[in-house]
Amino acid sequence: MKQNTILVTQARMGSTRLPGKVLYNVCGKELLRIHLDRLRGCKNISEIIVATTSNAGDNIIFEHAKNWQYKVFRGSENDVLDRYYQAVKDQKSEWVVRVTSDCPLLDPILVDKVIEFAQNNGVDYCSNTLIEQFPDGQDVEVFTFNALERAWKESKKLSEREHVTPYIKNNSSFLGQYSFNAINYPAPADYSDIRMTVDEDKDIKLVEHLISKLGFEKSWIEYTNYIIEHKLFDINKGIIRNEGLLKSIMKD
Repeated sequence: MKQNTILVTQARMGSTRLPGKVLYNVCGKELLRIHLDRLRGCKNISEIIVATTSNAGDNIIFEHAKNWQYKVFRGSENDVLDRYYQAVKDQKSEWVVRVTSDCPLLDPILVDKVIEFAQNNGVDYCSNTLIEQFPDGQDVEVFTFNALERAWKESKKLSEREHVTPYIKNNSSFLGQYSFNAINYPAPADYSDIRMTVDEDKDIKLVEHLISKLGFEKSWIEYTNYIIEHKLFDINKGIIRNEGLLKSIMKD
C-alpha cells in the first residue's frame, strides 16, 4: 500500500551562477516544467509541491507552477530547511522526498525505487547520494517527516539550514552516529563523472542536446549511455558537484 509521501522540489530565480535558470526554455519547454512533468510520472508519491521563496522575484515561479496545475508553497529564501518543513507540516505526510529543480532530467522511476528502498528498509533517511555514483542531476533524498521535524528543531549551522538534510546525514548511522538510521541506494556502476544538472550555460547546452536527440522522456541510464557513447564528458568538465553546500560549510 502506498504510504503518504510528498515530493518537494525547491525552485527560485536567484541562482548565483545562472539567474533564472529554472525557466530557461529548452526545446519548447521551461526546465522547471520538464522537471515537474517528468516527476508527475512517479507512482509512489501522493503529491508534488514546488517550494519557492516569498521574494517578489519568484512570483513568476509561483504563477507558472500554478498555471501548470502544481501546488506551490512560498517560504524563506535562505532557511530552506524551514521552507521544506512549513511546506509539508500540515499535510500529514509520513515521508518526504527532496529533489531540486535544477535537475530537469531526473528519472521518475529512479525516484520511485529510492522511495521503495527507504520504506522497505524502515530507515529515517535514504538517498542515492550518500555514495556519489549516480550522475549529478539524478539526486534523490527520501526521509521521514519525523526526521525532518527533528532537523528543523535542532539544526543550528548555516549549512544545516540552507541545505535541508546535512543535520540528518551528519548524525546518521551512515556516518557512525545514532540519531538517524540511514542507508544508501546503490548505483549499478560508478557514473559520478556524468553530469546532467544545470548550473552554468554549458549545462543547458548539454541538456538541450540530450532532449533534441532523445526527447523528454528517456530514463536516466539512456541519457547516461548517450553521453558516454558520444563522449560528451568535456561539455561541462570542471564544474564542482554540490558547490553550494561546500560554500555553506565554509561559512559555518
